[in-house]
Amino acid sequence: MKLLKKIALGSVIVGAAVFSATTSFAADYKAKSVVLVHGAFADGSSWNKVTPILEAAGLDVIAVQNPLESLEGDVAFTNRAIKRAEGPVVLVGHSWGGMVITEAGDQDKVHSLVYVAAYAPDAGQSLGDAAKLDVHPAAGIAALKKDDDGYFYLPDEAAAKYFAQDLSSEEAASIAATQGLLNSKTLGQKVSKAAWKTKPSFFAIAGDDYMTPTKLQREFAEKIGATSQEKVSSHVIMVSNPQFVADLIIKAAK
Repeated sequence: MKLLKKIALGSVIVGAAVFSATTSFAADYKAKSVVLVHGAFADGSSWNKVTPILEAAGLDVIAVQNPLESLEGDVAFTNRAIKRAEGPVVLVGHSWGGMVITEAGDQDKVHSLVYVAAYAPDAGQSLGDAAKLDVHPAAGIAALKKDDDGYFYLPDEAAAKYFAQDLSSEEAASIAATQGLLNSKTLGQKVSKAAWKTKPSFFAIAGDDYMTPTKLQREFAEKIGATSQEKVSSHVIMVSNPQFVADLIIKAAK
């Protein structure tokens, strides 16, 4: 009986410590929730390693499952997630997701923006405009294939070589198998707003990126006046370096 009481007391103490730590974290934040927006050739599972770190730090998390059919459609999906989240919200976008958060982030409930190896267009720019492929050629973009219905995808070999080259072969294969295909019509669709002009912005720069070239990311970060941090990483920096990305998101929440 005494042993059971000690175990129960220990559980209470541990639970209280965890509650106290979480409460302390929450008190430091200006934002309460994080909405994560995946990029092309990915889905919401790309945030699986970042999510538990954010939740352990006391933030609520929603990972959007965007259809990648159109900019307007992905913005609508993201807006529903923002509406459901407890505000204020840190809005995070990876790759193509940067296009989405640039448009969707222009609302009072959004506290700050975090671009993760992402595009950060200006108002009136499309993905094709922002990519500047003539100045910043990208081997991964050149390796894309388009199916008969007009959707871009990454062949397995290209995914392993240019998209997720710092992951294990098993992880890279899983990413290739679960990738979301991007409707080619999105390339010419323009954002109408640039939320980074009015919101504090942060940028996680992937230092070995063959999809959104590292030099282009640096240009974006400078253009939008973002607080940026760089890590040698593939395009899927949130998978290969989840703590690095989570720490920047937590910084944005404060």
